[in-house]
Amino acid sequence: MNTIITIEPTISMFLIVCPFLFLAGLVDAIGGGGGLISLPAYLIAGLPTHTAIATNKLSSTCGTTLATARFIKNGLVNFKLAVPSVIMAIIGSAIGAHISLIIPEKIMMHVLIVILPIAAFFVLNKKLFHDNENDVITLDKRTYLTASIAAFVIGMYDGFYGPGTGTFLIIAFTVFAKLSIKTANAQAKVINLTTNITSLVIFFLNGQVLIPLGIAAALCNMLGGYLGAGMVMKSGAKIVRPSILLVLFLLLLKIII
Repeated sequence: MNTIITIEPTISMFLIVCPFLFLAGLVDAIGGGGGLISLPAYLIAGLPTHTAIATNKLSSTCGTTLATARFIKNGLVNFKLAVPSVIMAIIGSAIGAHISLIIPEKIMMHVLIVILPIAAFFVLNKKLFHDNENDVITLDKRTYLTASIAAFVIGMYDGFYGPGTGTFLIIAFTVFAKLSIKTANAQAKVINLTTNITSLVIFFLNGQVLIPLGIAAALCNMLGGYLGAGMVMKSGAKIVRPSILLVLFLLLLKIII
């Protein structure tokens, strides 16, 4: 990871990556899990794994930043709840990263095969996963505790494995913390943005980011993220539910492959 990359981006790389990154930004803003689309795009374009992951962090961080900014502008991010959630997510992510060094990835694959149907059950069950419509968050002990535990546990997953983290956060905040679809998505974006920035700094320091391709892809990702955030604020559960199911399906497909 200490070797600075010397790859020259080609026109074909831009033609492959940019359209997929727009789609990834759109999907990620709506239901999370954009990385399931964006990372394979970089790999298909021919980037080495570390470079693909690092450059993907640049573009996804930019897209998540714009989507988060739009949620903040519309008053959907509650910073009193976001701060402890972010802290717990970072702690969980650090623990998960250490666990990943001693436990084979195959174990997480088997765990996900069990988790994915459960997550799909919550999303499909309209009594559990529904839009509470009221975007005002009740800041009581139950909300703080539930959000913090969810952020910690899913943060561990993010550090250990990662794909679909935003999706799982939206499900947890909606089902257990009883947030509306819009606010759950907004709170999840803040956590995702924090962990993305942390990872991006590390990759930059190690010279792994293919900057020209990353910037072009970031612009496409930001456009998708901006449009996706607008669709969430306009349509709520009607568009978030199918998007989350798509992400869960893509994650299952990734595991099978």
